[in-house]
Amino acid sequence: MIHGVIIKDLKKFEDNRGWLAEIYREDDPEYSRDYRPAMAYVSVTQPGIARGPHEHKKQSDLFVFLGPGKFRLYLWDNRKQSPTFGEKMEIEAGEDAPKMAVAPPGVVHGYKCVSDIPGWVINLPDALYAGKGRKEPVDEIRRESDPQSPFKIE
Repeated sequence: MIHGVIIKDLKKFEDNRGWLAEIYREDDPEYSRDYRPAMAYVSVTQPGIARGPHEHKKQSDLFVFLGPGKFRLYLWDNRKQSPTFGEKMEIEAGEDAPKMAVAPPGVVHGYKCVSDIPGWVINLPDALYAGKGRKEPVDEIRRESDPQSPFKIE
């Protein structure tokens, strides 16, 4: 495990109406008391397509992989002061393995849709994209277009 990364199996509660899964609770002891989502969005990723890798200086991302679709999540610890600096994690997540994952600042992250169908991901970052009113610089260090980057999604 990478220090500060949270990976949590999610449970789907099913009945005759369908299913429900809790994805975030502020009283969950696994979350830092400082972590609070600032916004939420859903993205759809086509089969074989990757998003990222990138990292943030201040922002944490909370990803939810419930399905449809399946993903491989990649995480690299790029924080020089971290006890797990240089470590890499790969996690399978999605319809068959529902998961929630938190990538803290300085942890490079990205994911790839590895199913035959498009996959859905919910993200609850703890900072607004481009700040209030979208008037601030975006807190994102893009790694995917750098051919020298050590952070590669296969």
